[in-house]
Amino acid sequence: LTARQIALLKGWVVQGASFEGHWAFKSPVRPPLPKVKDEKWVRTPIDHFVLARLEAEGLKPAPEADKVTLLRRLYLDLIGLPPTPQEVDDYLNDPSADAYDKQVEKLLASPHYGERWGRHWLDAARYADSDGFEKDKSRQMSFYRDYVINAFNKDLPYNQFIIEQLAGDLLPNATQAQIVATGFLRNSMVNEEGGVDPEQFRMDAMFDRMDAIGKSILGLTIQCAQCHSHKYDPLTQEEYYRMFAFINNDNEAQRVVYTPDEQMKVAELTRKMREVEGELRGRIPDWRERMNRWEDQVRNDQPEWNVLPLEYMGENDQRYLPQKDGSYLAQGYAPTKLSPRFKSETKLSGITAIRLEYLTDPNLPCGGPGRSFMGTCALSEFRVEAKPEKKDVKSEKLKIKEATADYDQAEHVLEPNFYDKTNNRRVTGPVTYAIDGDDKTAWGIDSGPGRRNQARKAVFRLEKPAPSSEEGTVLTITLVQNHGGWNSDDHMNNNLGRFRLSATTCADPAKLKADPLPKRVRDILAVPRDRRTLSQVAEVFAYWRTTVPEFKDANDRIEALWRQWPVGSTSLTLVTRTGGRDTHMLTRGDWLKPNRSVTPGVPAFLNPLPANAPPTRLTFAKWMVDPKAPTTARAFVNRIWQAYFGTGIVATSEDFGIQGEAPSHPQLLDWLACEFMDNGWSIKHMHRLIVSSAAYRQSSKVTPELYTRDPYNRLLARGSRFRVEGEIVRDIALAASGLLNPKVGGRSVMPPAPAFLFQPPASYAPFPWVDETGPEKYRRAIYTFRRRSTPYPVLQTFDVPNADQSCVRRSRSNSPLQALASLNESIFVECARSLAKVTLEQGGQTDDQRLVYAFRRVMARTPNDAEMKVLRGLLDQQRKRFADGYLNPNELTVENDKPRAAELPKGASPTQWAAYTVVSRVLLNLDETITKE
Repeated sequence: LTARQIALLKGWVVQGASFEGHWAFKSPVRPPLPKVKDEKWVRTPIDHFVLARLEAEGLKPAPEADKVTLLRRLYLDLIGLPPTPQEVDDYLNDPSADAYDKQVEKLLASPHYGERWGRHWLDAARYADSDGFEKDKSRQMSFYRDYVINAFNKDLPYNQFIIEQLAGDLLPNATQAQIVATGFLRNSMVNEEGGVDPEQFRMDAMFDRMDAIGKSILGLTIQCAQCHSHKYDPLTQEEYYRMFAFINNDNEAQRVVYTPDEQMKVAELTRKMREVEGELRGRIPDWRERMNRWEDQVRNDQPEWNVLPLEYMGENDQRYLPQKDGSYLAQGYAPTKLSPRFKSETKLSGITAIRLEYLTDPNLPCGGPGRSFMGTCALSEFRVEAKPEKKDVKSEKLKIKEATADYDQAEHVLEPNFYDKTNNRRVTGPVTYAIDGDDKTAWGIDSGPGRRNQARKAVFRLEKPAPSSEEGTVLTITLVQNHGGWNSDDHMNNNLGRFRLSATTCADPAKLKADPLPKRVRDILAVPRDRRTLSQVAEVFAYWRTTVPEFKDANDRIEALWRQWPVGSTSLTLVTRTGGRDTHMLTRGDWLKPNRSVTPGVPAFLNPLPANAPPTRLTFAKWMVDPKAPTTARAFVNRIWQAYFGTGIVATSEDFGIQGEAPSHPQLLDWLACEFMDNGWSIKHMHRLIVSSAAYRQSSKVTPELYTRDPYNRLLARGSRFRVEGEIVRDIALAASGLLNPKVGGRSVMPPAPAFLFQPPASYAPFPWVDETGPEKYRRAIYTFRRRSTPYPVLQTFDVPNADQSCVRRSRSNSPLQALASLNESIFVECARSLAKVTLEQGGQTDDQRLVYAFRRVMARTPNDAEMKVLRGLLDQQRKRFADGYLNPNELTVENDKPRAAELPKGASPTQWAAYTVVSRVLLNLDETITKE
């Protein structure tokens, strides 16, 4: 410290060492606009803050960029695509004073705007299409990605955007989109390696969620407090775990979801089914009395079933977690073929039958009750052994006399996903297949889309009572499951998900049959009739009508409608647990060392919770977007600024804490945060404000003196110039070449990639990456399948993160490998060939016209004389090269692609096409092509 600094500190201590606290932990207050000398330069209030700083530094802003450069900048910033020559000409030929403003509004209304800006949020949300870790299995998350794109396109207020992603499922009458939005918290990696403890990696996922909330919403490094109180910010470890408690009471769900067209189909089918049932009610006026009489007959026809406690006798590969109702939930690793044995010691003597229940569970695919990708399962064989309790005798294999179930599936050949590299004809069918001694048959429960994911039960009646003693019986039950595939890393398991075993000593064979009523109906019948809801009455009616012979015609019509039900897809979401889950502080963050328990709460240095707020995720979400929240609005507008100017007003956009960098324009940051909140948290409003400013519209040309003074352009005395994001690098090539498929939304696609990446040793196990061959091959890069362990090479080369953790500030590198990728990677070569073809067909009659046309498609502007001279020389050189036989132009290929002579541009020779292809490769490889000027 200097003597002056020491004196200042001493004086401060003498005065009482008063400290108002870190600036970022105070709620933003809108500052007045600073006065500036050059009022004519100002276009929006933003410019007051920028110009005031420049004038204080003795600097002047740069002149405005030329119209073409500015238009290309605007296109790349708002939609991530370059303008076409026609769009440039239309803008240049528009004499109106608001020509630029019209371009802004057009681009903000473009569906591609959501793709461009949604990509930034997907980084923060660590969006990926695979689980990560060793197996790195694929997952279906495209519905979440499309939710984000749609939210940006419709300008969903940011506060609502956050609420839906943290607690959309808790909103009144939550829509599918709001439930899918909770995928933000589910984007964490999932580990299903053999022997893993599911709770350990659930906790790892929880820590990851806290990290994502801290970086993306709060702009704080809260993960530091996982192990200890924060070393720099006033966040205690207890406060960390109190926030943790808000999101620690949920199931890890995989919900069935439908596209908009499928949702319309579901609504139509549901309406038609209700119409048929309405006709039945109208035809049978006394239907309610008849249904009540039926109900009275089926209420008490079941024997007493005693739930069996189980002890798993195998290794802890697949984990069986005991549940409060006596059932067991299979989690963690999922082998494709297994025969788990369970031992049960019961005081029952003379057991005559065993009941197996399949139970649904939110933690299973599609809600279960199985672990297959459809939430179904297959039981190949059910085997029972028994011996008397406390008798030193060998267990006796018991013969099963009869098997009955509440659902007997028709015989069905296994889906291709369960192929096991044999020629065996394996099938699923009725429950008798589970006792026929044939491992190639199994009891299946697939009742088709819309109905397959429900609880089921089967009863296995023994030929004679199980051997027992006065102390009871020791049972050994084996659940043979041989109907999975060959690869445990690729959704090929067909295992039981959640199940419960019970036994009875009832001697009446007539009662030892499976209850035909579905569990959901039986549960409703336990509710007094006068307390049932309308939906519960409808549920009972829907089952009862199937038992009435005279309703056969109506039942057949409804069954025909069920067969039209769409399959749908799945998306990872959250479902609140019933019963709660205690949250403990963890000693040094170790999940095996829980300390004292904590209740939900928030850090004292941030805004307080509302009085008497319930301890839910919804309360937590609303707290984060309260207008008094110090960091929420600041963090988001700072990242918008970062995307436009390369660096945020706070350079450490993930850390607004004490260790973060000080803001370059603190008053501007607060003004932007207040403007954001005061205008309904409208993200498009902020974009409109920034791109309309004089600060944004400056030329990026820089003098040596200014570069020396402000190399990173923190003072904003010029426009920014830097390489576009990795996805946009590829999108520019596709758009300029005419290959771009502009479709918005849908499944993730797999463009061509080296096959070895998805085989050992590059991948732990073979991964089914299938190169796209149709138009999907040319989708925007935001739709590229994101596999965490083997990121798509081109995107990785251009610094696209692989989603292992939340990223709110990408690195930006400039390496020779990038130039090699854009010159030689197969899609870029295809783009060059397509650009050449478009140029020859549409670019004019002369070489000069064509070269100008190709140049403008890539860079928007017209080439200057020096550039034209180089391009003419290159074209002439390549024509001569191909004419001299250097390459057979009839075999223009991309790796193993087929010869393209049949696709020759109209009126062009193969030599011409080849020469123009080389020129196009050069154009697409230029620094300016992938740079935002």
